[in-house]
Amino acid sequence: MDTLNSLKNLIIKSGKQLLAEGLVTRTWGNVSIRVDENNMLITPSGRTYDDLTLNDIVLVNYHTSKYEGSIKPSSENGLHCEIYRTRKEINAVIHTHQMNASTVAAARREVPPILDDMVQIIGPSVRVADYALPSTKRIVTKTVKALRGRMAALMANHGAVCVGRDMEEAFVVCQVLEKACKAFIEAEFLGGAKGINVFEAHLMHQFYLRKYSAMAKKNR
Repeated sequence: MDTLNSLKNLIIKSGKQLLAEGLVTRTWGNVSIRVDENNMLITPSGRTYDDLTLNDIVLVNYHTSKYEGSIKPSSENGLHCEIYRTRKEINAVIHTHQMNASTVAAARREVPPILDDMVQIIGPSVRVADYALPSTKRIVTKTVKALRGRMAALMANHGAVCVGRDMEEAFVVCQVLEKACKAFIEAEFLGGAKGINVFEAHLMHQFYLRKYSAMAKKNR
């Protein structure tokens, strides 16, 4: 129980931080964390981040999508479940409607490898998942496909999904995605964004995943 409560507190803290940084508004977006090989905790449907309590965070079996209690999980519960089923290394998922990422998603533009921190942390591009109605199997399938080999993906005309090996990393992915999308939008007014060599982008991402992030944690 203590472990569950600490994870619930982490979700609540992350939700409030997303709100404070303008990455979500009101009840939009959702946050989850993997508990074990069967379960995840996720924010509830239709509750504001400022008012969340431990009892509001929902325990869901990500293999069956069944949940405990009377409070319904986020309507994007299915997307979180599928990510945990298919990405064994991922332990935290954040779905946002952050402004710059949503703008690029509305334009349905893939973000090329334009910034060092973007390619290191997110991957050699940010793909856009084809549009599908929210909370449907189609949006889950399209988004997970766009997320393949990446730590973030845009969702056409909708928002973004960011993942991490822990909640801290998932949050950093949200911040770096917003920075990259802002840079991409503004670079378009200066003649277009110029991407890093794709091979070098892949190398930087792999170095970050396998070595740099581990060294950074060791140096804390």
